[in-house]
Amino acid sequence: MGETQNSTSQKAMDEGNKAASQTMPNTQDKNYEDEFTQVALALVQDVINYAVKIVEEERNRVKNIKWMTHGEFTVEKGRKQIDEYFSKCVSKTCWGHHVEFIERKDLIHSFLYIYYVHQSIPTAQLPVSRISAGTYFTMKVSKTKPPDAPIVVSYVGEHQALVHRPEMVCFRENWLKNFTDAKYSFMESFPFLFNRV
Repeated sequence: MGETQNSTSQKAMDEGNKAASQTMPNTQDKNYEDEFTQVALALVQDVINYAVKIVEEERNRVKNIKWMTHGEFTVEKGRKQIDEYFSKCVSKTCWGHHVEFIERKDLIHSFLYIYYVHQSIPTAQLPVSRISAGTYFTMKVSKTKPPDAPIVVSYVGEHQALVHRPEMVCFRENWLKNFTDAKYSFMESFPFLFNRV
């Protein structure tokens, strides 16, 4: 009988403790909730910061320069302006580029001056990169427009067909990375061709 009374009182104590634990918050659960809240708030803040960055980039999307007029144009000034444009659009200092004049085409009403821009990522171990990306720039100088009219500039990526205008589409650094990554992948697919010294 003493055992029955002890077990009954033990049950009553267990139920009392259970009821008390339900009414009083568990400190471990509270700490977990605080940590969870802090992590969630940090994550939300990161998402907000990223969204603000994207919106700012969209607003200031077109990074362009003031291109020269027909009267100011020379082949060397064209090369310097393309160099200036790349310096403004490609923010990473790891990308090196070199602008080279290719040719002049004489059309009926204008001249087309074509430049090629080599872009690569040189390193201390490999100052001359095996892989580079390229962009063709065309400066259209009209024979009939007044000297104070701006020249028309367009560019196209190496092995691409879509022609871009600097005032409409800003050159994207990730285009260079995607293109060089594709070249590296291609070279790795055929090691017997590209690993010869």
